[in-house]
Amino acid sequence: MHRTLHLIPALALAVSALAGPSLGASAPEPSARVAAAFGNTVMSIYPDGRSQKIWLQPDGTWTGLSRRGIPLAGKWTLKGDKVCLRQSKPPTLPISFCQVFPSDPETGIDAKDLTGTPIHLKLVKGRPPTAQG
Repeated sequence: MHRTLHLIPALALAVSALAGPSLGASAPEPSARVAAAFGNTVMSIYPDGRSQKIWLQPDGTWTGLSRRGIPLAGKWTLKGDKVCLRQSKPPTLPISFCQVFPSDPETGIDAKDLTGTPIHLKLVKGRPPTAQG
């Protein structure tokens, strides 16, 4: 279970259960902050220097790579000004994790992951050719 928690994206850093209606809803209407992530990489940088990468798609899905290089995927929704990520690959706890996304590539934002570990969220222009989406 400890390993599973590390796979849940650090970007979704207050836990919130997904509401039933949002499971069948169409893609969320993105804010300017979220739209800035499309076509770019959102990185969660940990104190040990390792990072997790997330790529949002406008259709409400996301892909990523864990700090250990494990492929991740799931769906995203909006809750106020926060992006909530629910992971489906690899399967994990049935929760979503919500966090404000960084919009300024120069500064990023400081936050905490699901376990309370301090992280720095950063928006990096572009995405590697191997990133799905």
